[in-house]
Amino acid sequence: MEAEIAQLVTTGATTVVGLMATEAWTQARSRLAALFGRGRDAEEVSAELEEIRVEVVRADGDAELVGDQAAELRNRLRRLLRQDPQAAEELADLLREFTPRQRSGTAVHNEIHNGTYNETVIQAGRSQITYNYQSPPPAKD
Repeated sequence: MEAEIAQLVTTGATTVVGLMATEAWTQARSRLAALFGRGRDAEEVSAELEEIRVEVVRADGDAELVGDQAAELRNRLRRLLRQDPQAAEELADLLREFTPRQRSGTAVHNEIHNGTYNETVIQAGRSQITYNYQSPPPAKD
């Protein structure tokens, strides 16, 4: 299996499991059932997906149980894409639609060297702060 398809399968399974635990599931369920169904009864496939969703919700953050459901979905997606390679584009479209978008922004990098500064700094957004403190050199007499 090509690396792109393997990545699509993994991302797809992870995204679907994530959707199952959110309100977005109601929007995505019928389209995912159509994707997974491919010639099968849509209600039957929807019921199978609902069983997986119930397990995900019951897992209540248990990584092992959620991982089991993701593995089940990865296997289903892998089989689907082997049988119908054109389903990859449909899956990719669904992922683009339902994957939370991350805001792009400008990275801000602040540095203060050799001094003491007593000013207010306001910085908004997601931040990672690292303090590197060096003792000042000993005073010369």
